[in-house]
Amino acid sequence: MRAEAAAMRIDEERQGVGPLLRPLAEGQRPLRQQVFERVRAAGSLARVKIAKDLGISPASVTAITSELIEAGLIEEVTVPRDGDAAGRGRPPVALGVRAGARLVAGMKISDREHTAVVVDLAGRLVASASLVEKMGGRSLADLAQAADTLLERVVKAAGIARGDLAAVGLGVPGFVEAAEGRVHWSPVLRERDVPLAAAVEARLGLPVHIDNDANLVALAELWFGAGRALSDFAVVTIEHGVGMGLVINHRLYRGARGLGTELGHTKVHLDGALCRCGQRGCLEAYIADYALAREATTALDWSMRDGQPTSVLLESLFDHAKAGNVAARSIFRRAGRYLAVGLANVINLFDPDLIILSGERMRYDYLYAADTLSEVASLVLPASRPLPPIEVHAWGDLLWAHGAAALALSATTEAMLGAGAAREVA
Repeated sequence: MRAEAAAMRIDEERQGVGPLLRPLAEGQRPLRQQVFERVRAAGSLARVKIAKDLGISPASVTAITSELIEAGLIEEVTVPRDGDAAGRGRPPVALGVRAGARLVAGMKISDREHTAVVVDLAGRLVASASLVEKMGGRSLADLAQAADTLLERVVKAAGIARGDLAAVGLGVPGFVEAAEGRVHWSPVLRERDVPLAAAVEARLGLPVHIDNDANLVALAELWFGAGRALSDFAVVTIEHGVGMGLVINHRLYRGARGLGTELGHTKVHLDGALCRCGQRGCLEAYIADYALAREATTALDWSMRDGQPTSVLLESLFDHAKAGNVAARSIFRRAGRYLAVGLANVINLFDPDLIILSGERMRYDYLYAADTLSEVASLVLPASRPLPPIEVHAWGDLLWAHGAAALALSATTEAMLGAGAAREVA
């Protein structure tokens, strides 16, 4: 009886039920932004196709595209005719992005080499640059200086002025709260909980957007790679650390505080090996390069090699494994088994269409050999359909910077055409 009375009171107060969606939430972006993004994604797109894809009237498409053309963001382009229709009548006209309307830069700061690119509004590469500089445990001011030096190098390569850029995307390893522009911890910074975006923005004199470097790899795949046509996929990066970027429904998933999908810091061994984050038993502490170097120093009695760069130790370890050294092979095999645990957990939690392995470590094929991937199958929940494919993608050093450029392009598009943008977008 009391439950019925409570239900009646709720009904009388008309408090409402169900999810309270934010205005213009994901999937409800302004139509002009949706139109622009569809044109950019397609390269060129006819007005009639835009109307069909978005389920709006041709008149609405004409009005919106006229506004975007007037703003200088898209333009009419001719497209080739189909086979036997060639040469008859006026050539077909579609819409394309005015590539030179905006330029952005993307940069990745790491512990060894920094990379940068400049891309135009259509996402095409204009120039790239790199800077070799050891960066472990620097101050916030040092990192801002490195970003400044790298930006100067890439804009010079592009033949533009710094002020020609609309925004800069910046990626760093560690725990990054992208929306707030804060880094809670990073192996390239001494300080914790620092306002990185604001500090670099003040140094560069440009809008700066930051994110975790693994998220940037996922963005690179989403914008430029295998993830463009997939609604759900995961990218696992293995280098000096282990990271993951997760795309759900064509959008990068960051979590409520922007700190989600830290696969490398999921626990695989209680009170286990020490991780560079300060905790014990993290997945990263068993498969990252510093973990393999630590194992090699112990198992192969390489204590005399203290002080050698980790990269040198890894190359030597790999050479030993290729030559048949049992201890060296067992180190890679053990790391591969831990990697299999991590990948199986990703599949059991998210059931992605595809898992992409990326990063410098992909050269060490004992980590992703057939026996490691077959072990994944034994660890996932049994189902009547095959496992999602696991692919190795070796983009090269500019992968991270392309993801940072995608971050900057996304932010620039939102500023021009999003819900908070002024009506005049020129």
